[in-house]
Amino acid sequence: MSYCLNPHCPKPENPHDVKFCRTCGSKLLLKERYRAIKPIGQGGFGKTFLAVDEDKPSKPRCVIKQFYPQSQGTNTLAKAVELFNQEAVQLDELGKHPQIPELLAYFTQENRQYLVQEFIDGHNLAQELAHRGAFSETQIRQLLNDLLSVLQFCHARHVIHRDIKPENIILRESDRKLVLVDFGAAKSATGAALNQTGTSIGSPEYVAPEQMRGRAVFASDIYSLGATCINLLTARSPFDSYDTNNDAWVWQQYLKTPVSNQLSRILNKMLESIPIRRYQTVDEVLKDLNQQSQLAATPAISPKSIPHSPPNSPPAFVSPSPSQIDLELEQMKTQFLGSNKPHSNKIQPANPTSQPSSKNEIDQELEELKAKYLGNNNP
Repeated sequence: MSYCLNPHCPKPENPHDVKFCRTCGSKLLLKERYRAIKPIGQGGFGKTFLAVDEDKPSKPRCVIKQFYPQSQGTNTLAKAVELFNQEAVQLDELGKHPQIPELLAYFTQENRQYLVQEFIDGHNLAQELAHRGAFSETQIRQLLNDLLSVLQFCHARHVIHRDIKPENIILRESDRKLVLVDFGAAKSATGAALNQTGTSIGSPEYVAPEQMRGRAVFASDIYSLGATCINLLTARSPFDSYDTNNDAWVWQQYLKTPVSNQLSRILNKMLESIPIRRYQTVDEVLKDLNQQSQLAATPAISPKSIPHSPPNSPPAFVSPSPSQIDLELEQMKTQFLGSNKPHSNKIQPANPTSQPSSKNEIDQELEELKAKYLGNNNP
């Protein structure tokens, strides 16, 4: 089938082999190659159609976005034009990433603007949630590792997505990778643009407080991704997982399956309402996420090779064995006796009589230390 793109056509369905609409006479092929098959979405700024690229032998599917704003107010229309053009620019810059749709064409035909992009075959995460139920911790960790690298790519190019939510994340059927779509709300974060108050854009359930005031920053995307995770874990709106009376997240009360304290801490830090308390960069989130994964998978380590504890994790207390204590006390004894040898370049203590006067006294004090330490460590 061919679908007529004239918004006023009363009967847009046509056979696939005709070039002009049989009802209104409009040209059915865009740029002589892109043929719409059926509408797949509609918003305030236009319509989206599943299409076919007739110019290629394999006739690959693609997506046509038609700019057709429903609101005709001057300010609204100007903003709609800006956002539509912005999406084309952002996709052109970012579409080289395998998890971002590639921009195929951007043009005007019959006084209407069009954007053609790569078709991603799969279901978005809102559909996955409705079909398969709440996500597990393993799935959320996979999601974070998958999407944080995409955000890393965007932020490195000074682009803030500003509309991360389950509907804008597609699980691609071919390789089960997550693809971030809909860059219509994306904003450049370069120079003056970052410091300029803009329009509040995004879905309210997933938008960071500063973004609601038109001051989106890189950490705003991190907040939205955190809100997406708790939606997928609880199968509830993020609005319903926040206690406004106590100004606190209570999403843990609605979990379908339990999650670790480590993941809870990560998500809560992603969801901090004050931006400075939140993760500032994607790298920080990835570091904590992968650090916790390594800790969980790391076998017991012998005391001699215990590494420094990672930030925000409890220290690992390991009681040394008696033989280790003997060795350490012997080293202390050697160092202490050695330090009693006179050196011309060292300042002598003001009260030399306070030091042990003989090797026997040192042995006795070290033995007392050993007995006291082992006594404290007995169960």
